[in-house]
Amino acid sequence: MIPEDIRFRLLRLLEAEPNLSQRQIAAELGLSLGRANYLLRALIEKGQVKAGNFRVSRNKLAYAYLLTPSGLEEKARLASGFLKRKLAEHAALQAEIQALQQEMAKAAERDAEMDGR
Repeated sequence: MIPEDIRFRLLRLLEAEPNLSQRQIAAELGLSLGRANYLLRALIEKGQVKAGNFRVSRNKLAYAYLLTPSGLEEKARLASGFLKRKLAEHAALQAEIQALQQEMAKAAERDAEMDGR
């Protein structure tokens, strides 16, 4: 099973740049080449990505990874979940920052009181 965040990032990357090599995909996503290959094969088997070989290309290993209609639907579904998770993380970080700022303000007040005595 492919983690949703990685699957979303991969589908998003392939939609934006279908001509990337597996090595470039791996580097872009911070994955090993083997992991990138595994993920691409899984998406191809699910029918979400189609790999087309450039016959005219001098580099016969060059592929274009195109999202199928199913892949586009999956990307849209995953985008919604990804956005919800990121917004929740953002809210949690904001709350933590606010709590730390309050702690620092209280500590500064205590220090000022001690200096004034």
